[in-house]
Amino acid sequence: MGNFVKALSDRACVVMADSTWMEDAALAQLLSTAQMEGMQRVAGMPDLHPGRGNPVGAAFFSKDIIYPTLVGNDIGCGMALWQTDLLASAVRLDKLDKRVGNIDGPLEDLQLRAQAAEVQGVQPGEHLSALGTIGGGNHFAEFQQVDAIYAAQALSDLGLSPRHLLLLVHSGSRGLGERILRRHVDTFGHRGLTVGTDVAAAYLDEHEAALRFARCNRSLVAQRLLLNVRAQGECVLDVHHNFVASANVGGQDGWLHRKGATPSDQGPVVIPGSRGDYSYLVRSRRLCHDTLLSLAHGAGRKWIRSACKDRLFKLTSPTQMARTALGSRVICNDRQLIYEEAPQAYKGIDSVVQALVGAGLIELLARLKPVLTYKTRGECCE
Repeated sequence: MGNFVKALSDRACVVMADSTWMEDAALAQLLSTAQMEGMQRVAGMPDLHPGRGNPVGAAFFSKDIIYPTLVGNDIGCGMALWQTDLLASAVRLDKLDKRVGNIDGPLEDLQLRAQAAEVQGVQPGEHLSALGTIGGGNHFAEFQQVDAIYAAQALSDLGLSPRHLLLLVHSGSRGLGERILRRHVDTFGHRGLTVGTDVAAAYLDEHEAALRFARCNRSLVAQRLLLNVRAQGECVLDVHHNFVASANVGGQDGWLHRKGATPSDQGPVVIPGSRGDYSYLVRSRRLCHDTLLSLAHGAGRKWIRSACKDRLFKLTSPTQMARTALGSRVICNDRQLIYEEAPQAYKGIDSVVQALVGAGLIELLARLKPVLTYKTRGECCE
């Protein structure tokens, strides 16, 4: 692990290199979380950044108490990677941009939605209208191509073809997760729930429903896009970043919360950069209990959202920001959002990934280059 896993206290650590950009406020939030009742250990990832009270890009291990606020309002937010049959060499950006169309609104194919919901075990309700939509914030869907291969056999084992485009979908439980957290906070504030009580069991049931919804949502987003571009595809991995689950860490049974952290014990995963940066397909080299069986979930923010437009609008226009330094294109017609999600607002993905490599936590399988990123065709919905 070298000097890449740094102890902050007897219960807190962070994965970072000496050169990793890290806000003091994020480290302070991590240390504060370590003092919560029942908390045994917390671990920050290289993409750690401040959140609303608790940091994002971290994992938290507690005993006998679960904390819905550590999971947050987007329960089940995560990433799904699809292999498509679109030849990368044959793609023309203007044509792909046009065919992608607009998937901001509700899915019109109610039969497709119902079938997907049934497969994933999603129960009927008003929230179903959001299935198949990406949402706002840092959510996106991105066509990518394999840019560099580090482990050819691993790609083959996953069923990935370097000749064809991939589709990465980042989304979650939409308004469903928000309603679940809001009900909890309205009743209990930010307090935790004692495991074994009726209220804890009720939250966990709702939480599991949100996880199923989030996975179903990512699947339908991918299917909508593939239908629009007249392609076929197959999901090769789907991993949650925001959830809580029972776990055994260091020989102790408890509850592992992840808020913007990727599980290291569920096979290969994608760690994406900003929309103007590469993503990496990686796999765990070892199951590290010190870092709570977790990895970074992305690049991690450097700038708060409210500061982005003021910093950038005199330097570049939304039209210019729709073209990236890597030659890819961004569909984002929300003028505020395109500034908030600017590549400059995020850490460089190489700095994040190399800290994980230096800690001996991951092996690189491939580097993925963005081709076309879909955020929204219009004003982004919540």
